Amino acid sequence: MTKKTKIIAVANQKGGVGKTTTVVNLAAALSRQHRTVLVVDLDPQANATCSLGLEKQGGVSMLSCLMGEMEIADVIQPTPYDNLNVIPSEIDLMAAELELARREDRVGAVKAIMDPIRESQVFDYIIYDCPPSFGFLMTSALAAADSILVPMQAEFLALEGLGNITGRVVQPLKDAGLVGADFGIGGVLFTMVDNRTLLAKQVTEEVRKHFGDVVYETQIPRNVRVSEAPSYGQPVIFFDPSSRGAEAYRAFAKEFLRRNPTRFEDPVPASVAPAAPAENPSAEPPVAQ
Repeated sequence: MTKKTKIIAVANQKGGVGKTTTVVNLAAALSRQHRTVLVVDLDPQANATCSLGLEKQGGVSMLSCLMGEMEIADVIQPTPYDNLNVIPSEIDLMAAELELARREDRVGAVKAIMDPIRESQVFDYIIYDCPPSFGFLMTSALAAADSILVPMQAEFLALEGLGNITGRVVQPLKDAGLVGADFGIGGVLFTMVDNRTLLAKQVTEEVRKHFGDVVYETQIPRNVRVSEAPSYGQPVIFFDPSSRGAEAYRAFAKEFLRRNPTRFEDPVPASVAPAAPAENPSAEPPVAQ
């Protein structure tokens, strides 16, 4: 079986849309599907770091790599969960904007740092939790990704956010030849959805009309357990596996896997029968690809 690491940037400059919650729970759900995942916390608030049960550590973040003080492999930290690692964030990561502003290679800086990790193929997925504003760090992270996942609420103002990402970031990167022609929004996920409201249905229909199959069928409902889980330093799929929020994120992860496969079967001689997979009753069955 061959494997190709994929890098997904989770981004939306509009706050309060469940960006970090989506990063944490997608990563956790993928890890339960026997995929190796690296979360890169690029938000100085370090919410993804804390939500995965880690304490913030001064000097242990992408900033140290941008400054040339540490190698990328040295800032990767284990989490309490199998198959799931994180590059933490810290409040000093705000200084990354100043560091990148003075560099000529600012757009390619994150890619240059992350390329050795991608090439090692240790991880199936690398997921960036982008800062919640358009700046050099967010632009550099997007330029280092294969595609963008945009979490959004079913509100009309959220449509403006999608347009901004396409017009202010994606297209300029393409025009400058810094990303491939197929780079762009690879997925839109509706979060905190209340389908009892007419507004939610109208916005969902409008986004699907413009973006088509890019929009995920799975929607994440409003769920108090999703909101409570970060305060315990856990993804909701571990904090309360039976909650509606946990069930939705597991369903989303399976849909995500089907759209973004990283493992590809090598040709097998006809005379050789494939071995049956080992059973692990404590883990969820891997999704078919």
